Amino acid sequence: MFDARLRPLIDKPLNAVARQLSGSGITPNMVTGLGFVFGLLAAAALAFRLDHIALGLILLSRIMDGLDGAVARHTQPRSRHAGSKSQESDLGGYYDIVADFLFYSGIILAFAIGRPEHALMAAFLIFCFVGTGSSFLAYAIIAAKTGRNHEKQGKKSFYYLTGITEGSETIFVLVLICVFPQWFNHIAAIFGALCVLTTIGRVMQARRDFG
Repeated sequence: MFDARLRPLIDKPLNAVARQLSGSGITPNMVTGLGFVFGLLAAAALAFRLDHIALGLILLSRIMDGLDGAVARHTQPRSRHAGSKSQESDLGGYYDIVADFLFYSGIILAFAIGRPEHALMAAFLIFCFVGTGSSFLAYAIIAAKTGRNHEKQGKKSFYYLTGITEGSETIFVLVLICVFPQWFNHIAAIFGALCVLTTIGRVMQARRDFG
């Protein structure tokens, strides 16, 4: 919901860092991998109830997640063949989305490992993540087949369908979980319900666009 509004604020510092990294040999996929490693470490910290350490690692992971796209824009290979650029960008987009979904579900799983008394609501929240993720990716597949595209949230490898719960809202919820772990059940119930509404909204959008 807020991703498109936040994008102009986020892009400026990320592009500044990416310009500094340009020519250093650091590739977008390296940045994606580093972000994923930070995410795994954050999950491990949550499993051991090291909530403040997990919070810092989550933020680092998400910074890397935003930075990889900026690095890609500044370090695209200067090939004469446009196809090579497209293939590398597509592979980077694939890595990015796989890492993102593993990160989001992994954080919630780790929370449940550290606090098994919240396992039921954690399972519910992961179920809701599957709904938003599958409706998002399924729409992107059909949008690619029909030639739909937009760049409201920046230049992307595939179509980004908006919703109530997007990346920025999910990150905010993960921060809340680390700061107020005792309120996890309430946070998960509210955000899970919003995820369900997002999934329903995307299904209805798909019916309008592809029906």
